[in-house]
Amino acid sequence: MESTKPIKQFSLQAANNLTTEAPSEQKPGSSSLTNGKAAAARHYGSLQKQPAAEELPWIQLAPGAPYFITEKGNAWTPIGQNDAITWPDFANAFRRKNLQQVDAHLAWLAENGVTCLRFMLEYAQVEHRYFESPAGTFSPNMVKLWDDLFALCAKHRLRILLTPFDTFWMWIRWKHHPYNKAKGGPCNSRSEWLLCPHTLEAIKKRLSFATGRWGGSGVLFAWDLWNEIHPAHANNRTDVFDGFIREISQHLRETEQRLYGRSHLQTVSLYGPVLYDYPDVADVIFRHPSLDFATNHFYDTNTINNPKDTVGPAISTGKLVREALQHIPGSRPFFDSEHGPIHAFKDRKITLPESFDDEYFRHMQWAHFASGGAGGGMRWPNRHPHVLTHGMRRAQKALADFVPLIDWSHFSRKNLNEEVKTSNPDFASFACGDSQQAIVWLLRRHPLAADGTLNAVAHPAAMRVTVPGLLAGKYQITFWSTLNGIPTHTFSAHHSKDGNFSVEPVHVATDLAMAISKLD
Repeated sequence: MESTKPIKQFSLQAANNLTTEAPSEQKPGSSSLTNGKAAAARHYGSLQKQPAAEELPWIQLAPGAPYFITEKGNAWTPIGQNDAITWPDFANAFRRKNLQQVDAHLAWLAENGVTCLRFMLEYAQVEHRYFESPAGTFSPNMVKLWDDLFALCAKHRLRILLTPFDTFWMWIRWKHHPYNKAKGGPCNSRSEWLLCPHTLEAIKKRLSFATGRWGGSGVLFAWDLWNEIHPAHANNRTDVFDGFIREISQHLRETEQRLYGRSHLQTVSLYGPVLYDYPDVADVIFRHPSLDFATNHFYDTNTINNPKDTVGPAISTGKLVREALQHIPGSRPFFDSEHGPIHAFKDRKITLPESFDDEYFRHMQWAHFASGGAGGGMRWPNRHPHVLTHGMRRAQKALADFVPLIDWSHFSRKNLNEEVKTSNPDFASFACGDSQQAIVWLLRRHPLAADGTLNAVAHPAAMRVTVPGLLAGKYQITFWSTLNGIPTHTFSAHHSKDGNFSVEPVHVATDLAMAISKLD
């Protein structure tokens, strides 16, 4: 959430001037990049004609801390959600049906503290949003759409976590996809995506085109190189994951180094429950040496996927973050890049009541954040219409306003969910900290209202909260209302001895966040 002067680069007018002409006529299934150097030069050249896109700083890892900073050294926190080019908020970008609406929406997101959107380069639920059609031929309408989105995100200082393929709908509707050999593409079967050398080359060419076109912009936060990598993509094998990721990672980094002298951050996402059946995949998702940070998709069957109340999903989220951090070496950042009530929405055809869903969302966000995840996690809407509610936007703003209370560049946190102690067993605690800072979030387990939400008129309970590991010294403690997004009490206290630091009395009705920072 850096504060720098407004940018002027990569305007819509500049985007209009980008070259999007269709390639010359060729046989079905042949690649417009087969004669790669000439085609790459044409596309990269069109990018180089744009005003410099450097004024929005690139994102990089904080040295020694599991969070992100800009290249200028300012802390940056990914706060956002999953979006898609066919969903209501962005559907009007296609063929420029209504760019003013998209522009206004992005402005509203920025006003509500959103910093990052996770997008797939194509969304294959429908056949007229393929990024290539046929394979190797980049659709002018889609290129123009992404020109515009990058320009508008730059205008509003928003960044994109970009993944090149929508593997969910690509799998479901494989018979229609341009990469299917039956449609003139490179791959015989969807179960060979990670095994087929011709598909690997097509993937590399897509990544080369995308980074050549938009990779010079600081709007591009990072690459999710493969959405929800899965054994089914490789004939139920996992031993090929390491080599596949290494190959496309190296190709992309070399391309960006050649073009820009540096490369964007990289991750690979996973449908979280896969870990229970294939535990060896943890080596790839959490520890692969080619990746910069770790992401996972939180879809706990008993709570998150089909919530009965707003507390159980939060507790599951806290446990999942803790488990993830135990896998991750050193100071590699982690966040959940996809979650939501997928079973309730997709299988049971239920759109959660808005008031319930707002609280479910807010609780998962704070459980993720306080447990040591970077940001609040990224919701998959799973609503009808398929957008986040205004209440969820208020929750994002409340989190964004809390963020400056912590010095992220020097926060070498450990998860403390089980180490933080409260004197009231009716409350669940979620926490992370190091020797000089800590975040604590307290959530009342019960009583719950009949609809599974917290009892808003519950009488506040007084308790003592003990945080381990803090050095002796003077601390500032801020109590924060996650619902209203404001501090409710700020004070200083002296901690006389290294180790357990007790804060009391802490009065909590439903939930409360705390920021603890050493002053001296």
